Amino acid sequence: MKRLSIISFILLITFQLQAQEEERTSIIGGRPNITGDLFLDFGFNMLNNRPDDLNTRFIASRVFNVYYQTQINIGEKTGFTFNPGIGLGLEKLAFKDEMTLTSDPDKAVNSSMLVPITDVYGQDATSVSTNTMALNYFDIPLEFRYHVNHDDYNSGMRVAVGGKIGLLYNAHSKIAYTNGDGLEQKIKNTQNYGLNPIRYGVYTRLGFPGFNIWGYYGLNGVFEGNKGPYGTESTQFNFGLSVALF
Repeated sequence: MKRLSIISFILLITFQLQAQEEERTSIIGGRPNITGDLFLDFGFNMLNNRPDDLNTRFIASRVFNVYYQTQINIGEKTGFTFNPGIGLGLEKLAFKDEMTLTSDPDKAVNSSMLVPITDVYGQDATSVSTNTMALNYFDIPLEFRYHVNHDDYNSGMRVAVGGKIGLLYNAHSKIAYTNGDGLEQKIKNTQNYGLNPIRYGVYTRLGFPGFNIWGYYGLNGVFEGNKGPYGTESTQFNFGLSVALF
């Protein structure tokens, strides 16, 4: 399923869920006053507790999340809300030194190891233009927010803490290189790679209704036990900026 198609589907469902909402206008920039938020998160993906050989490129290891979260008030004008949601976490890992993941035949089924691209695609694969690993999740974020403005939760500063659980629905490597004949080769390889099918962790947001900074810390390993390269027990750390479309 193409990324844009998935995002379009999420947006369609979101607006259908709000179709019976009365049309109202908030005092902030004239945007629709709809209960809940549609977040677009932009950020970077890093590995904690990784072996030295599992290096990643910072800029190319990116994160894009799209989440819809509804709002349940906790008490009357207390400033506290509970905000469950649903969405997609679309992430990339870009390994350094033209390395890529491939199956490890000497370990358990669906295990992976990190090797030079030339070990997989031959000595012609030296002029590499793209080398990334995609990890795509269905996520369920759950958070508690405190709104500084108790009278209008659509304005003023807010702080959120919570967690999310995700289900990995697709993982693939994407490599593009120019061979010795000057022809560009593009290869997309979908495998399990020993990745953990479930992820969970904690996160926080800080900012205003239309703009936030955020961070996520994974509590379980990216790879299943002893199935990743070098027997890694690496966890995720993501951070970045987000905008709320409403």
